[in-house]
Amino acid sequence: MMIRINPSGPPPYVQISDQLTAMIQSGALPRGSRLPAIRHLANDLGVAINTVGRAYKALEAAGLVSAAGRRGTVVEPTVHAVSPDETALTDSAERLALEARHRGLSVDNAISQLRAAFGRLDLEGT
Repeated sequence: MMIRINPSGPPPYVQISDQLTAMIQSGALPRGSRLPAIRHLANDLGVAINTVGRAYKALEAAGLVSAAGRRGTVVEPTVHAVSPDETALTDSAERLALEARHRGLSVDNAISQLRAAFGRLDLEGT
């Protein structure tokens, strides 16, 4: 398994998650296969353990893997295809959440801003 981190790219956890998602969806990581241990992959990539853990949590939330206790993290046998549009929207939502948090906005305020943006789009007819 080859994962590469681009220092000038998106956050490392996004890069790890995106690359593993692509491997799972392409069949390069077949159903039932184990992902590397978090500590091992973090060491190989030169990133913090929490970075890999966050990527694995994102994969688990997407239903692509499951944490199997002592057996590690395993590619789900019932993997559902995630469309590129869904992946792009998830990435955009992550960026919005990070930006809102960086600016000190609450979740409710960020959601209000998103609703306002949809309202402006509706007024413009798009």
